Amino acid sequence: MRSFFIILSFAMGVIVLASNYLVQFPVKYLGLDNLLTYGAFSYPIAFLITDLANRSYGKIAARKIVYVGFSIGIMFTLFFSTNFSDLISIRIAIGSGIAFITAQLLDVQIFDRLRKKNWYVAPLSSSLIGSTVDTFLFFSISFYGTGVPWITLSLGDLAVKIFIALLMLIPFRILLGTLKPV
Repeated sequence: MRSFFIILSFAMGVIVLASNYLVQFPVKYLGLDNLLTYGAFSYPIAFLITDLANRSYGKIAARKIVYVGFSIGIMFTLFFSTNFSDLISIRIAIGSGIAFITAQLLDVQIFDRLRKKNWYVAPLSSSLIGSTVDTFLFFSISFYGTGVPWITLSLGDLAVKIFIALLMLIPFRILLGTLKPV
């Protein structure tokens, strides 16, 4: 149990770091540069990690993984991807932290309340709501008033996050058989 907890916590930190770095780069293919950043592809994995922890260990352990992952992710972000001479980079770190902790803790609560429903209801509902809250908190804090088209970027990112949340049901279902539900 302890090693799985450590793996999930470290994975959460890596996902936060990767997403904070990748959100700085718009997808420049097919005219998507005002609609989508690369961070949208990595961040939904954080919800999978939270939901697996919640299913396996319960909401208290899931919250601990969120806190540990948050600490690791913020520490990595501050050391490796925050340019302290660039205000947007600092705002990304702050926006990421606020959005992450809010959305992940919300995900834990929603998942816990829905855990007794069909297997897909809790992870899908909690991920969709958490992704929506995270996206709009992050983009508004990070990019409001900067000239970055944050509203269109947030809508594009949210669309991808919803799609990936649906895809994350596949590994969740596969791993569900190996996890002992609380």
